[in-house]
Amino acid sequence: MALVTAAWPPHMYRRYMLGVLMLILAFSYVDRLALGLVLQDIKVALDLSDAQLGLLSGIAFALFYSAVGIPLARWADRGDRVLIISACAALWSVAVIVCGFAASFLQLMLIRVAVAVGEAGCIPPAHSLIADEFSRRERPRALAIYCLGGPLSFIIGYFIAGWLNELYGWRVTFIALGMVGLILPVVAWLTLHEPRRASRHLNDTSMQSGTDASAQLAFGELSVLLWRNLTFRHLLFCFSVMQFFSYGVGQWTPAFFIRSHGLQTGELGSWFALIFGGGGLIGTYLGGALASRGAATNERVQLGAMAIVLSSFGIISAATYLAPNLYVAFTLMALAAVAGAAINGPLFATIQTVVPSRIRAVSVAIIYLFANLIGMGLGPFAAGALSDALRPHFAEESLRYALLALCPGYCWAAWHLWQAGKTVACDLAATRAEESEQLAV
Repeated sequence: MALVTAAWPPHMYRRYMLGVLMLILAFSYVDRLALGLVLQDIKVALDLSDAQLGLLSGIAFALFYSAVGIPLARWADRGDRVLIISACAALWSVAVIVCGFAASFLQLMLIRVAVAVGEAGCIPPAHSLIADEFSRRERPRALAIYCLGGPLSFIIGYFIAGWLNELYGWRVTFIALGMVGLILPVVAWLTLHEPRRASRHLNDTSMQSGTDASAQLAFGELSVLLWRNLTFRHLLFCFSVMQFFSYGVGQWTPAFFIRSHGLQTGELGSWFALIFGGGGLIGTYLGGALASRGAATNERVQLGAMAIVLSSFGIISAATYLAPNLYVAFTLMALAAVAGAAINGPLFATIQTVVPSRIRAVSVAIIYLFANLIGMGLGPFAAGALSDALRPHFAEESLRYALLALCPGYCWAAWHLWQAGKTVACDLAATRAEESEQLAV
């Protein structure tokens, strides 16, 4: 396919590809953000407890997202990544539409499983495509641009979903978001092309030599290869811990402002779109740009800076839930949004650089396997269960103290970034040597 962009200059196509993948990433997050925003309405409509809502937004989604992600990523390391991304984006968009017709907890949980299966094919193939197209020096900035899909999803998910929910209800919200999302897989299929089948040379030629070798490695061998990489191991632990607290805190933050500050979803969605969307866009771009300009080939410096930024994020986040009024809380949250987003590009660029090119997609899938099972799977449930446990003591304020108790956990994740900085030079050298051997063969 990709007839429309076949004659474009390489630099123009690469920018366009980043834009399309960024939009697909944004819409893969939108339904999760919308779910967090309408949790309170779903709770009332379906008569659910906070623990049930935690299961619905956590393990029911994360278990299948993580499990399906591995085989899809292994396929992506040797197959047509554009086909995988397009098909999976179509699947999750249809499933999001069906969310609007759920009539019970069980039905909604099963539909969320279908959404998870679709979304599992988004991120690993996209990371692999970007790593093929951009050099080591360019990757922090390129992956930061791709990660702008995260804060962009806040603008779409919070602002549009907030007002759709307030005006038309949560069912119409899911149907509308899913219908818009169906446009993207068509655009991807018609305009993106798979570099392995393209006539032009890849920026990273080692990918060509590793494609067949990747298919020959069993999953156990892949796991051992990655586990021996100390930097990858610390980044795996970091991302898993960070996701646990991020999902636990983030999924319940809209409900906190509704309960403790009395906001409606329309107003809340507008504030969150400005804070997380605007702050996330600024932080994500700055983090990638600064890493590419100031420490383009010095991952140790990048990791040390990320550790400091992530620790600051945890401290500011805790202060948000202790803020004396709404506007102080929003100001602190905006600062936290910038800090939290700044590590996205450098973090994923380091992952793509420190592992052999033939297993780039599956390395990201393994990261997300553990991060989602631990983070998305347990984080929202832990926060919801902790809120239920604190309710006899703090009544409607129980959620405030549950979220506050989770915030210091970000410092734990930052410690792993600091440790990764100590081993990254050695692991990069080992990876380059391994790829040189592959090319010689």
